[in-house]
Amino acid sequence: MRNYEKITALYERLSRDDELQGESNSIINQKKILEEYAKKNHLENIVHFTDDGISGTQFDRPGFMAMMNGVNQGNIGCIIVKDMSRLGRDYLKVGQCMEILRQKGVRLIAINDNVDSFYKDDDFTPFRNIMNEWYARDTSRKIKSTFKAKGESGKHTGSSPPYGYIKDKDDKNQWIIDEKAAEVVRRIFHLTMDGKGPYAIARILEADKVDIPAYHQQKLGYGLHQSKVFEYPYRWCSSTIASILKKQEYLGHTVNFKTRKHFKDKKSTYVSEDKWLIFENTHEPIIDQETFDNVQRIRGNVKRYPDGWGEYHPLTGLMYCADCGSKMYVHRTNNYKNIPYYNCSAYTKVPCGTLCKSGHRIRAEVVLNLIQSTLQDIKKSLDEDNEAFLHSIQNEMEESEKMEMEKKKTRLTDSKNRLQELERLMCRIYEDMILEKIPNTRYEILNNQYETEQRELSKEIDGLEKAIKRYEKETDRAKKFIRLIERYDNFDELTPTIINEFVEKILVHERDRKGSQTANQKVEIYFNFIGNYEPPKEELSEEEMQKLREEEEKERARKDRLHQNYLKRKANGKQKEYEDRYKEQRIKIRDKKKETLPKNYHLAKDEIGNMRKSG
Repeated sequence: MRNYEKITALYERLSRDDELQGESNSIINQKKILEEYAKKNHLENIVHFTDDGISGTQFDRPGFMAMMNGVNQGNIGCIIVKDMSRLGRDYLKVGQCMEILRQKGVRLIAINDNVDSFYKDDDFTPFRNIMNEWYARDTSRKIKSTFKAKGESGKHTGSSPPYGYIKDKDDKNQWIIDEKAAEVVRRIFHLTMDGKGPYAIARILEADKVDIPAYHQQKLGYGLHQSKVFEYPYRWCSSTIASILKKQEYLGHTVNFKTRKHFKDKKSTYVSEDKWLIFENTHEPIIDQETFDNVQRIRGNVKRYPDGWGEYHPLTGLMYCADCGSKMYVHRTNNYKNIPYYNCSAYTKVPCGTLCKSGHRIRAEVVLNLIQSTLQDIKKSLDEDNEAFLHSIQNEMEESEKMEMEKKKTRLTDSKNRLQELERLMCRIYEDMILEKIPNTRYEILNNQYETEQRELSKEIDGLEKAIKRYEKETDRAKKFIRLIERYDNFDELTPTIINEFVEKILVHERDRKGSQTANQKVEIYFNFIGNYEPPKEELSEEEMQKLREEEEKERARKDRLHQNYLKRKANGKQKEYEDRYKEQRIKIRDKKKETLPKNYHLAKDEIGNMRKSG
C-alpha cells in the first residue's frame, strides 16, 4: 500500500482514574483535538480507535489491539495521540510498541508531549514513559491506601457480598441474609456433614435445578455478571462448593484483604491466611461455629474416592493407626461378600511392613458398633445424672489435655529455638562461602537443607500455636458436648452426620494376637470437644474378676492350641492339600455370587480403576 493511501490512526483512551481529571480528558475532547491536528497538518484517511474506561497499564485493550493489527498488516502510516500516557502507562511495553512502529515505518505523534518520530528521536520520551508509569503506580498506591483504611476500620472491601447475603438498602456497608440463597448454603454444609463431597453436592443441586450463585445474584440485580447470558444456570461446579465451604463470612465475620492486585495487570491473587484481617460478629451468621469447624475437619481429613462399590464409607478420614499415626483406608473383602474393613496405609507401602509392622486390620462394622454403643452409654449416663457426668468429663479432660498441652508448648519452644539456630547457621555458611572456606556446591547443599527444615518448622510452629490458642480459648467444651448430645433422643441409627458431629478421630491398635479374628483389639475414640472419653463401667467383684481372668486364660490356651495345629499342618503339607481340595468349590461359590451382582457392576469397577490410575 502506497503511503498516501495508508490510514492515519487517531487513538483515544480514557480510564476511570482519568475521569477524575475533568472534562479535558474526555473521549469527545480527545477526538476533537486529534481531528483538528490532523486537518491542520494535512493528514488524511483518518480512523478513530477508542478505548473508554480501560487502564493504560493494560495492553489487551480492544481499540489498541485493533490499531496494532493494522500496523502489523501495513495499513497504518501514522498514529496520533493526545499525549504518550494515552498510549499506555507501562514504560517497558510502550517502549516495545514504539520499537515496532519504528520497524514498520509508522509515524508516531504525541501532541501535548511534542513527540513526532518523523522529524527526530526525542531523548526525553523514555523518561516521560517512566513518569507515566509512575503516575499509574502512584494512583494505585492511593487507591490501595483508601481501601486499606476502609478494610482496617472493619467495613467490607468487596464490591458485592458473598452468595447468601445482600446489601442492606438503608446501609450499604451492612449485609443481611438472603434467605433463599442462605438455605442453599446451609444445605451444602449439611450435605458435607452427611459425607458428600463437593462433586456429589454439585450434582445434587444441579438435579434439583438450584440457581448457581452468579445467576441468582444477576436476578437480584447485583454481582459481577449483570450482562452475562447463562447457558447453564443450574450447572454447579465442585470448585464453587469448595469455595463456599471455606468462607468464614458465613460465621458472621468480615474477612478483608484475602486478595490483592498489581497495578499493571489488575489480576487478583490470593494471599496467605495469616495476612487476612478478620472482624468477628459483624453481621448475622448463616452457619454455626461447630458445624463450620466440623466441615473444615472433614474437608481436611477425607480422601474421597469410590471404594469399588461406588460408595463413600462414613468412617473414611477418621481412622488412624495407633502405632505409626498413618491414615487407615477402607477396603473390601475379595469374596463378593461386600464387607468393608480398614487397613493401615503405611503398612502396604513397598517394601511391605517397613513403615509400619502390621496392617492393624479391623472390620468397619466393629468400629461402628463401638461408636454406637459408646454414644448410647454416654446418653444413658447423661440422663441419669447430668452434673455427675459433667464433672467426670471435666476432670478427665483437664488431666489428659493438660499433659498434651504441656507437650505442645515444650515442642513449640524447641521449634522456635531451632528456627533461630537455623538462621544463624545460614548466615555462618554464607560468610564461609564468601571467605572461600567452603565451596559453592557445598554451600548450596547445606542452604537447601536448612531452607527445607525452616519451612517445615514454620508450618509446625503455626499448627502448634493455633492448637494452643484454640485450647486456651475453648472453655466449657464439656457443656458444648452435652448440648450436642441432647439434640438426639437415642442413637439407634448411626448416620454419617452423627459420626461427623461427634467423632474427631479413631486410633486402632493391633490385635493382641496378630491374624486372629477373635483376639482383643484396642480402639480409642476421640470425640469432639471432650477427646478420648470412655463412660465409667460398673466395678466387678473379686470373684467376677477371677472368673473373667480364668475364661480369658482358657480362651488364650485354646487359640494357642489351634495356632500350633495350623503350623504343623502347614509344615507337613496337609494345609496345602486342604486348600487345593476346596479350591474348586470356592470358585463355584464365588461365580454364583457374581451372577447376583448388577449387570453394569464390572464396567463401573473398571471405570473406577481407571480413575484411580489417572489420579
